[in-house]
Amino acid sequence: MDHSRFKRHVLGTLPLALLAAGSAQADLDTVRFGVPPWPGVTVKSEIASELLQAMGYQTRQSELAVGVILNGLASDDLDVYLGGWYPIEQEMIDPLVADGKVAKVAKNISDANSGLVVPQYVHEAGVDSVADLERYKDRFQGEIQGIEAGTGINDAILAAIDHDKAGLGDWQLRESSTSAMLAYADQKISSHEWVTFVGWEPHWMNVSYDLYYLKDADDSGVAQIQSTVWTVVPASLEKADANLYRFLSQYQVSIDDQNDWVYEYSHEERPADEVAQEWIAGHMDTVAQWLDGVKTKAGKPAIDAVKAELDS
Repeated sequence: MDHSRFKRHVLGTLPLALLAAGSAQADLDTVRFGVPPWPGVTVKSEIASELLQAMGYQTRQSELAVGVILNGLASDDLDVYLGGWYPIEQEMIDPLVADGKVAKVAKNISDANSGLVVPQYVHEAGVDSVADLERYKDRFQGEIQGIEAGTGINDAILAAIDHDKAGLGDWQLRESSTSAMLAYADQKISSHEWVTFVGWEPHWMNVSYDLYYLKDADDSGVAQIQSTVWTVVPASLEKADANLYRFLSQYQVSIDDQNDWVYEYSHEERPADEVAQEWIAGHMDTVAQWLDGVKTKAGKPAIDAVKAELDS
């Protein structure tokens, strides 16, 4: 089976002005994904791209900040965002929905957990809720480890600090990247030191480390967050390309599957396209559900095109 026949996409950080070329038109030729630097969304976007390429679409994935992605969707400069985390991004996305600029197509991940986490040994030492952090402030050096600046969870932590929720008023949020945060957490956990950081599922961190999700306290807004991940598109997409819209409405992923994707891509450091192609080949029953009633650009059943691509 020659997976190399799947066409490659272009992945990079592009100014949004360059993305405007070929804005939304009837029956899209190129599907433009906005992808924040998060492993789960990276692989999820790659798998969707591989399938769309087999269906005759061109795809482009551009690594951008969440705010830039949402602006791109609202102005028809991007077509798909697979990382609309609720409730963390709700205040960013809902106004755009209300203004008729973007649409939420489907919950591509449901019932995911997110919030502040500590290693299990820290929990066993007495840290059960966000309110317990202040009691052990010195052991945490008064720091919460966060992800990329401007993301919803970071903003929620900063708001909790600003309003002194759960005693966090004199704490510091250390913003970095997801990879840098996890590298720091790994170092601390390897040394059996105390650390608290942003955790979520699906993600390989839940497999690699024995983590405890802190309970909420004082309505901090940074714990016990039940999350849904929405597929967000321009409001014009359903009219512009009903076939693409149907695929996106059916592209729903289990937490276990995405945990596996992220583990292979981020933890094992395998290329996203290799992870995607291998997974597609081994899970055609799931792929068939996603492609039920979906056509290629030539009007043929999409699932047949994907099978033909794999068999050639």
